Amino acid sequence: MSGCGGKGGDKPLTDCCSQPGLMPFEQALAQLLDSVQGGQQPVEKVHLTAALGRVLAEDLCAGLDVPPADNSAMDGYAVRVADLAAAAGKPLTISQRIPAGVDPEPLQPGTVARIFTGASVPEGADAVVMQENTERDGEQVKMPTEIPLGDHIRRRGQDIANGDAVVKAGTRLQPQHLGVLASIGIAELPCYRPLRVALLSSGDELAQPGEVAGPGQIYNSNRYSLTGLIQQLGMELIDLGTIEDTRAATIEALQGAAAKADLLITSGGVSVGEEDHIKAAVEQLGEISLWKLAIKPGKPLAFGRVGQTPFIGLPGNPVSAMLCFQVLARPVMMKLQGAGELHPKSVMLPIDYQRSKAQKRREYLRVRRVEQDGQLVLKPYTNQSSGVLTSVAWAEGYAVIPADAQIAPGDLVEFIPFSELA
Repeated sequence: MSGCGGKGGDKPLTDCCSQPGLMPFEQALAQLLDSVQGGQQPVEKVHLTAALGRVLAEDLCAGLDVPPADNSAMDGYAVRVADLAAAAGKPLTISQRIPAGVDPEPLQPGTVARIFTGASVPEGADAVVMQENTERDGEQVKMPTEIPLGDHIRRRGQDIANGDAVVKAGTRLQPQHLGVLASIGIAELPCYRPLRVALLSSGDELAQPGEVAGPGQIYNSNRYSLTGLIQQLGMELIDLGTIEDTRAATIEALQGAAAKADLLITSGGVSVGEEDHIKAAVEQLGEISLWKLAIKPGKPLAFGRVGQTPFIGLPGNPVSAMLCFQVLARPVMMKLQGAGELHPKSVMLPIDYQRSKAQKRREYLRVRRVEQDGQLVLKPYTNQSSGVLTSVAWAEGYAVIPADAQIAPGDLVEFIPFSELA
């Protein structure tokens, strides 16, 4: 059951094998995102202490004002501005002391209240004078004669007003979100259950770190790079390891994974070679499309379904596998997880690079930011081969070189830091 029919999917997939040329990146990403539906994960209650990186399933609104009352932004004295003018520079008496957490008495006319940062401003006071701008003698304080109304007072609801939507559904929760939600007294959050991602490798040539690699074997780096990327996204990893290079073992592994995972990911094994069994196994169990993408590195990509479970087949070359995961698989995973923001943020920076002959593929250069003549410039790694994994370990992100573009040193290009892909 191969080809590009819509069986089991929301929308039909285009089989790029039947189309001439290479598929543009934007078209491929749009088709991938159109083929999955977001916000379908079960919702569970998660305590604030365990919610970092989780995706919020509902809008959360404030049930109170923050701050709940006018409070002082400084250590000093709560005053009535009119009393300062009337005193004409003469000392005023301290009538009460207001630390944070105390409900103050109304301010007596013609007096001041000693007040501390975060403490509630007493009724009748309309400004706070910083203690540095005063002279105290016992219970008497000499004040400036003129200060602005409302000086150094944080007004009730200044940060959050009762009823405000504070954090929106689809937000991938960061420390700042947790702090804001704590400030309105919410302890448990409705979050989508983490996406369950099954990862499997195929190839008898793959040895595991810690083993002795036999003749013709290589160590399986993709398993660990992709494991780290999946876990970094806060998703549940189902690590199936390396499966035996037979059709029967591949079918059994894919069937088992599809039964307990929300997404299947493989690296390598989807070409037309006699020992590449993943493509045939996915076709037997569901559907698959093989695309040749106009990106470099990472031209080959497979997408389909095993039963009803989406499947992504990444390239086998280590840099290609990482890149395709980050720029193609990651947005799909974010949508499946229910996240609102699917795409990384980028900035434009000058690059120390020259490409005098335009290429047909969109290129992702592994780069690092360096300072040259007082400005940040993108410096590419010397060897951009798809097999040079050390280039990714050295780099800070990707410089995106558009297809059919010539580049001269100093030209501005899009830079995607790795931090935006985590």
